Amino acid sequence: MDVTNTTVFITGANRGLGLAFAREARRRGAKKVYAGMRNTSGFDEPGIIPVRIDVTDKASIAAAAEIADDTTLLINNAGTAALIDGPLASDFEAQSKQLFDINYYGVARVTQAFEQVLSSKQHAAIINVLSDIVWLPRPYLTPYAASKAAAWSYTNQLRFHLQDRGIQVLGLHVGFVDTDLTNGIDVPKASPEDVVRQTYDALAAGKSEIMADQGTSLLKSTLAAEIPGYITPPPGLF
Repeated sequence: MDVTNTTVFITGANRGLGLAFAREARRRGAKKVYAGMRNTSGFDEPGIIPVRIDVTDKASIAAAAEIADDTTLLINNAGTAALIDGPLASDFEAQSKQLFDINYYGVARVTQAFEQVLSSKQHAAIINVLSDIVWLPRPYLTPYAASKAAAWSYTNQLRFHLQDRGIQVLGLHVGFVDTDLTNGIDVPKASPEDVVRQTYDALAAGKSEIMADQGTSLLKSTLAAEIPGYITPPPGLF
């Protein structure tokens, strides 16, 4: 599905990767771009329509889906992360509940709300923003990793479920992206603009997954190995 002439709805689009998705959609000739965010106050981007949405609140999601009922491309980008001491940390359960509510249930809630909107269109697609963390052990990101692994599984089930309706489902896997979310983390980071360009190109090519940086591609390539990357990560990824 080509972005040209589509109507795009992006969650978490007030900054970072979501805003990069919105700007690139406009550049590629999208007919309309909705930028979903919890607080629309002060948002001012030419040609981009701010819409209030909180992915943890079903009422706001339903209202957003009603406003943006012409959407043909849904991008589930909203997400959050938190650092903890590891999988046995005292705050593990509390952090996990918060991250699952946004990173997993948030994706499912928004997708469910927009399902009828997308099914009514001749051509439609969904992009879910995932992470290489599903294959990379980083104990300080355990709740985030678990929530993104759940979102990956949901994406795979969703793709299979929607294939007969002609709705393309693309999973975007990427490592650290240079946004506010990763400030203070000293690791190599991908450019949000580059990630977005690759993702839209993959969507246009009809792909189901995109590995948007070298590290993620390397990790994915180890999955069939006797010792995959989620057991012993390739050198340079830690």
